[in-house]
Formats: sequence, structure tokens, C-alpha cells
Amino acid sequence: MSIEAKIAALGHVLPQAAAPVAAYVPAVEAGGLLHISGQLPFDDGVLMTGRMGEDRDLAFGVKAAERCGLMLIAQMKLALGDLERVERIVKLGAFVSSTSDFTDQPKVANGASELIQNIFGDAGRHARNAVGVPVLPLNAVVEIDAIVAVRPA
Repeated sequence: MSIEAKIAALGHVLPQAAAPVAAYVPAVEAGGLLHISGQLPFDDGVLMTGRMGEDRDLAFGVKAAERCGLMLIAQMKLALGDLERVERIVKLGAFVSSTSDFTDQPKVANGASELIQNIFGDAGRHARNAVGVPVLPLNAVVEIDAIVAVRPA
């Protein structure tokens, strides 16, 4: 089953890849790796904002991370032209806007990690960091970047 068929079978729809909000590009392919800039969570086109431990609960954070994961895949498709070029998801970096006493950043990041693994199977098993930060761009609740090993075009 193709990656795009797997996405559909799991009930997901890829969003349109987001344009950069500052002076950077969404993805750079170099040395067999695709480096994807941090992606923000959009739900039906609306940015998911807030702060974990303050005005957002764990379920909201997990959903936001999943939405970041879908945006990462949308950026992969835009950059590579074909998701079948994805050889391996190497690493995700999850940044969670949270209070100093919120310690469930790994649980929030699982929203993206589990999505990626469900879609890419063993090739989706990746290294990861999940850190808390006091604020993210545009008041986003989560931002996730990625490093992806890719097959030649």
C-alpha cells in the first residue's frame, strides 16, 4: 500500500503545506537528508494556540502534535514530489509551549510520533526530543521539526 493510500486508510487528509512565516524555507534536501523546518499545528485551517499546563489539556496537546505531524508529511510531499522517496524518519524535534510545572511534553509529542509510525511503519520509528518552552511563534501550542532520510529522485 502506498504512503498516500495508508494516510487515507487511517482517515487522515494531508493539509496544504504551510508557507514560511519568516526568512527561511520549509525544507532543505542535502546529503540524502530532508531537513524540515518547524511546523505549527493547524486544525481546519485554524492555528492551535495556548500553553500546556495553563489553558490547554493533554488531549489538546496530543491532537496539536498530530496536526504538526500531518503538516510535516505535507512538507515532505511538497519537497520530494513523491512520499515513496521517504526512506526513514530519522528524528523529530518537538517543542511544547508549557508552564514550568508541566512535565508531559513526551506524551504531547507522542501525537506526532504515533502518527508517523502508523503511516510509515518501521521506517517511521525515529529518534526524538520533546522539550518545554515558555512560548512559541504565533502562540502555537506545539512546533515540530524533522530530519528524514530520502531516496534519490
